[in-house]
Amino acid sequence: MAAKAKKVALVTGGTRGIGLGISLQLAESGFDLAVNGRREEPEVADSLEKIESLGATVLYCQADVADAAARSQMLNEIRERFGRLDLLVNNAGVAPEVRTDLLDATEESFDRLIAINLRGPYFLTQEVARWMVEQRQRESTFAGMIVNITSVSAALASVNRGDYCISKAGISMATQLWAIRLAEYGIDVFEVRPGVIRTDMTSGVAEVYNKRIAEGLTLEPRWGTPEDVGKAVGLLARGELSYATGNVLVVDGGLTVPRL
Repeated sequence: MAAKAKKVALVTGGTRGIGLGISLQLAESGFDLAVNGRREEPEVADSLEKIESLGATVLYCQADVADAAARSQMLNEIRERFGRLDLLVNNAGVAPEVRTDLLDATEESFDRLIAINLRGPYFLTQEVARWMVEQRQRESTFAGMIVNITSVSAALASVNRGDYCISKAGISMATQLWAIRLAEYGIDVFEVRPGVIRTDMTSGVAEVYNKRIAEGLTLEPRWGTPEDVGKAVGLLARGELSYATGNVLVVDGGLTVPRL
């Protein structure tokens, strides 16, 4: 009897920070990986080797998710290499180049961030969803999944980075929209909402959050890690949370728990 084909996941922004944490967890969970990033492949070789060391076949897809042609080319590469796609993790995102008060924000900065954080993932999901529907129509047991990585900024307002908050709130709504639209095809859609996670993106505000965490910002008195977020995605990817499409998993150490 032929061996059953491994499931394949695409993780955007999957070579560092939260994305790498997710990629490693999925490799441990038995997935083969298409890992997306904008850097040249030699620059991410160490990350790819870490993922491969866990038993995954890895395809590196260099592409900017804000670029429609690059998104399509990436999916063509995945089709050619693996012939299937079971899981999309929309993780790629950027912070504002400069944190700026709402009264001073520029359209140029807004457009750049929204293109990468919201428009790109939204239309990548559209293209992947069409492919997943095709797979479902060919194989009735196919069960695709889409996981969107957002942020507590989807619900907590920061007036010095309004564009970032809007982008994450938009992806949060997109999760609900796609969950509704794809339910008839058995494709589950989830949002994973991290809190303060120690990555290169947060390194510039490390001193601020060290102080705030020490003062009780989070119920669990520590930074979150990429591994924490990876575990949440792994739980979903392995099918350990059922009958729950459209839901949000908050991985924030209790930051957003209402308190008096």
